[in-house]
Amino acid sequence: MARNGDSPDPNAPERAVIIASLPHGEDGSELLLEMEELLRTARVETVETVIQHRDSPHPSTYLGPGKLQEVKELAGRIGAEVVVIDDELTPRQQRRLEDELQSRVVDRTAVILDIFAQHAHTAEGKLQVELAQLDYNLQRMRGMWKHLERLGGGIGTRGPGESQLESDRRMARRRIGLVKARLRDVAARRDVMRGERRRTEAPTVALAGYTNVGKSTLLNALTGAEVSVNDRLFETLDPTTRAFREDGRAYLVTDTVGFIRKLPHQLVDAFASTLEETLSGDLLLLVADASASEEELQGQMAAVRSVLDEIAAEDIPQLLVLNKIDKVDEVARRRLRNRHPGAVLVSARTGENLDELKARVAEFFADRYVDIDLLLPHDRGGELSALYESGAPITSREDHADGVLVSARLPRRLLSRYEEYRADGR
Repeated sequence: MARNGDSPDPNAPERAVIIASLPHGEDGSELLLEMEELLRTARVETVETVIQHRDSPHPSTYLGPGKLQEVKELAGRIGAEVVVIDDELTPRQQRRLEDELQSRVVDRTAVILDIFAQHAHTAEGKLQVELAQLDYNLQRMRGMWKHLERLGGGIGTRGPGESQLESDRRMARRRIGLVKARLRDVAARRDVMRGERRRTEAPTVALAGYTNVGKSTLLNALTGAEVSVNDRLFETLDPTTRAFREDGRAYLVTDTVGFIRKLPHQLVDAFASTLEETLSGDLLLLVADASASEEELQGQMAAVRSVLDEIAAEDIPQLLVLNKIDKVDEVARRRLRNRHPGAVLVSARTGENLDELKARVAEFFADRYVDIDLLLPHDRGGELSALYESGAPITSREDHADGVLVSARLPRRLLSRYEEYRADGR
């Protein structure tokens, strides 16, 4: 805060008041901690939080009249520059709140969109964020021209102002169409890449989980990748696929955008092609924070499963991975094992139990492959080429007078094709 006579520090974070309307009896303290973390990631300082308990938010002003006046006085007293609503506002609610509070008001969706805009680095990520922002702003465009609304319509309102509003809408819709077309091209390229992975029978594992639970750190630890692991929500937006090897077999691991409570629909829609990387996985590793309280852990998993349901990924086989056990003592570890008996407890930071995780992944895929010896005649060179192209690991090869003897881990779907060449007596 600048002293009298000083100019404000342009690098100082904005000061915000967080507002939430919750049903009676619901404790919002844990929920608001998440919004505080979102704002920290967006470089905004939370100076106060306010909760109003009511059956449902006010349809026009989100808050009731009394609480609205209380927030207005509070924001003025503490010098807040923005009021943040931990919910998605309708355009009408946002306009009325700004009129009543005489302050800038942003909702949960706007905060998350701002963070995504900061963290989008690839061309695809930037297009996805732009699409979500355009969709969000198009619904609120009339608020940018509310001086026209005050004229009441009719005489005096027709002309360049109204034409500009319609022109802006047309430009926004045209841009939305262009961005969607570009994203369809990206999605088509992704489909080609997925098809290539399916053709080579590469086992594919997708990481899914709440944002900031260490998915990217786990990807780095498993595969030796160098994905950014800064301690910020939504640090990773763009999907990254890397491989690790276990018993001579390569496994592809894909890290995707993290999930969060009440992830805005605009983002689910805009990031559809990215989230579809989750759908392409043969196995989902559901990564969660072992150091969180049980209530927080259950809340995170509920948020993740909600998004998985939304993108129709709930039927993909799942393995729960409880990360950050380096922050948990032995008593808490026993409690976690009792409550989540099928989970793997790991520390991506220290490497603890990563070998067990790799073994569990290999065990899941084990019945998809058969260890087999094949004797391929020299005049069947095409079959040998096809074997290499299938991606099946070939552990040995020997040239003999009557053909090529190879030992391989063969995908079961190819077993009938090579049955006649078996040389292992099985």
